[in-house]
Amino acid sequence: MGRTLIVGGCVLSLDRKVGNFRRGDVLIEDGLVTEVGESIRARDAEVIDATDTIVMPGFVDTHRHLWESLFRGIGSSMSPAASECTADDVYAASLIGLLGAAEAGITTVVDWSEVSTGPHTEAALQAHSDSGLRTVFVNASSDWQPGSRSLDSASPLTTFAAGSARLEEWAAARELGMRIHAHAGIGSAHADTSQMAPMLGADVTLVHCSNFSDTELDAVAGSGARIVLTPSSEMASGMQPLQIQKLVDRGIRPGLGVDTERMAPGDLFAQMRAAISLQHATLFDLKLAGKAGVPKLLSTRDVIRYATLDGADAIGLGAEAGSLAPGKQADVIVLRADRPNIYPINDAIGAVVWGMDTSNVDWVFVAGQPVMRNGVLDADLDRARNLAAAAQQRLKGAARALVETGSGGMG
Repeated sequence: MGRTLIVGGCVLSLDRKVGNFRRGDVLIEDGLVTEVGESIRARDAEVIDATDTIVMPGFVDTHRHLWESLFRGIGSSMSPAASECTADDVYAASLIGLLGAAEAGITTVVDWSEVSTGPHTEAALQAHSDSGLRTVFVNASSDWQPGSRSLDSASPLTTFAAGSARLEEWAAARELGMRIHAHAGIGSAHADTSQMAPMLGADVTLVHCSNFSDTELDAVAGSGARIVLTPSSEMASGMQPLQIQKLVDRGIRPGLGVDTERMAPGDLFAQMRAAISLQHATLFDLKLAGKAGVPKLLSTRDVIRYATLDGADAIGLGAEAGSLAPGKQADVIVLRADRPNIYPINDAIGAVVWGMDTSNVDWVFVAGQPVMRNGVLDADLDRARNLAAAAQQRLKGAARALVETGSGGMG
């Protein structure tokens, strides 16, 4: 795979041992980060000039329903159910969703798939492979049998997890060595939190947890289970937003996700701002009410880790992604710091969290391979758009038929 040397950028390794550099270099060899520091020399390396940029690990989207990418911005309007999607629809939706994530500097996406059986699974996994991103395919159909053609043909960048709110299925997933993802704390259709505590462990990722009690959060903290939040969609869909301060108080470091692009932006810049703003607003309300002993405001240093290393830890990939350190996968993004929307930079981390957006993303590497160069995705965008448009039109027809027969439902 060769060598790539990214030189002269402000490097945010987000690794406490490596540290950050006002001006530093990152050396990538055979898909891995091999050196982070100042004035690195490497023969026969492709050199990328990162002057006036911020170099950091790629964002980790810990929870997204990729099949809903065709319904971006539709809000809570009527749309076809997952069962109405063909395998071609799933491929088109997954591909356009993943390319959108790549363009936003997201290098890892967790795809919670409600349409994960037979040909639909194969279609989704083909889109994962074609996107070039690192992915986790969360199979929410209970079809977890190993050795299937779908699993055997998946990209090396894809790992598998079980998605289930039914606690009786957790043991079966564990027997297969699969990480468990579960929607929890947002209604009766999700994990039964009254019986969940004995089943929790470090192999469990809980999504949302909006109405968790203090007792339930204590159980999570004591078990080593992880929590991921999708603050934009949680607020837009009417969920009670989980008080992030309760996680901070218990030492629980969440990951961040998009959830659904029906009513949420498809990037983690927006999720970071939603998370930090929500915590700040909660504490300001306490101050306005005259409460004493109000905790500290969440820092940008905390939130940028939620979107990177903490997110990778929350989905079981912390050993390989989420920070720039020798031996880790070279999932790297280069963000332009000279654009008018962010210049001049006073604090690099503050700039990423409070000010940047997808327009600042310049280069994106996954396992050392560029999937975006100089602000342009390395993909056949016309093909992806045409497939998405065709699938959208077909599903619009399906939605109209559902309305006419009175059998419509939310996807």
